[in-house]
Amino acid sequence: MSDSKTPKTLYQKVWDAHTVRELTTGQTQLFIGTHLIHEVTSPQAFAMIRELGLGVRFPKRTFATVDHIIPTDTRIRPLSDPMAEAMMSELENNCRDYDIELFDVASGQQGIVHVIGPEQGLTQPGMTIACGDSHTSTHGAFGAIAFGIGTSQVRDVLATQTLAMASLKVRRVNVTGKLGPGVYAKDVTLAIIRELGVNGGVGYAYEYAGPVIDAMSMEERMTLCNMAIEGGARCGYVNPDPITFEYLRGRPRSPQGEAFDRAVVQWSAMASDADAVFDDAFELDGSSIEPTVTWGINPSQNLGVNDRIPSAADVPDEERASISEALDYMDLTPGKRLAGTPIDVAFIGSCTNGRISDMREAARVAKTGKVKEGVRALVVPGSHEVAKMAEDEGLDEIFRAAGFQWREPGCSMCLAMNPDKLQGREICASSSNRNFQGRQGSPTGRTLLMSPAMVAAAAIAGKVVDVREVL
Repeated sequence: MSDSKTPKTLYQKVWDAHTVRELTTGQTQLFIGTHLIHEVTSPQAFAMIRELGLGVRFPKRTFATVDHIIPTDTRIRPLSDPMAEAMMSELENNCRDYDIELFDVASGQQGIVHVIGPEQGLTQPGMTIACGDSHTSTHGAFGAIAFGIGTSQVRDVLATQTLAMASLKVRRVNVTGKLGPGVYAKDVTLAIIRELGVNGGVGYAYEYAGPVIDAMSMEERMTLCNMAIEGGARCGYVNPDPITFEYLRGRPRSPQGEAFDRAVVQWSAMASDADAVFDDAFELDGSSIEPTVTWGINPSQNLGVNDRIPSAADVPDEERASISEALDYMDLTPGKRLAGTPIDVAFIGSCTNGRISDMREAARVAKTGKVKEGVRALVVPGSHEVAKMAEDEGLDEIFRAAGFQWREPGCSMCLAMNPDKLQGREICASSSNRNFQGRQGSPTGRTLLMSPAMVAAAAIAGKVVDVREVL
């Protein structure tokens, strides 16, 4: 553990504050301040603690929701999918047995786990947060250190409220300049992944900083941190600042009144020291970023919307096999522009881009036309709260009038562990986070990742277009 007078990064400060002890393995036993669970990765963990005769150590530090398997068209119970119904029932039973709060449909607060945590004020600066979901890195937007964990680690947190972990190195990712019109946080995070690679962050936490990050809203920062994991980083974070504090003010689970003012003082102290030393640094000119679209089968295989699809012959030898595999799977022609690629499905939602600001930007585009005949277009809010805000603003009516389906909250077509799936070789313009082969429910389905505004523009055009031409 470093000396208290030594300049530290936020990561080091949070790690030190939550260290229980150093283990003989060289790992740290780390206290987890908040544990988030859902219906997919928790049933086995609860079964394991029952088999071991253990309880839940701090049930008031664990919060549950249903998101991955829940249908977005109907909520009638029992669910039509027996496996989904079994998972729902298992989570309900476990939460009741162990006195864990569940944000279910009846609560009016249900939603994607990485959407409801922040909107409830459960996510706060200086915390350690764990969840059995890889995109837990989202919560780092608040100056928290947030990890996705496996099922056996979910068991460990339930039973002990701690994890055995090795500390990470910290890379400062500095985004300079100013974003142009039609360029969003989704484009920034894709550009970073393109430059550093899907394995570039292995062994690192990413500290996002610079003028572009400073100017982002909290929802934009959440999009940015959400995809840190797609660049190989175990977590990503932004130092807390007045934008963070104003977002948290008045949230149901935030400190209230004078307690909030005291919390702001504590939260401010968690930011990286001005003279903190980083293990690595990377800089990107934000003004050079264009609306970005993935063309391949991992998030680093992306380009500006008007760029040309690469050829295997144009890349170093070590990259040729993966480029060839991606081109074959996606059935795209090297040398052609990404703009103009036809789509069959448009999906707006997910823990990456299912928040109210995403809905607003997509609705701006939806106002300009009608969904192209033959395109199936879904808008899935990230939570009941997001849906309510959107409906109060009339955004749902804008989408419906344009030919989009307005759905109930859930993960939907991001992971497709529910009825929202691609069929056959359909190609989908998606605001989600992964474009892996078969990711959206069809073994041969194809995914093009982009911002919600770009998805809306593609839905109307029936093909990939530059949203700047629409706006």
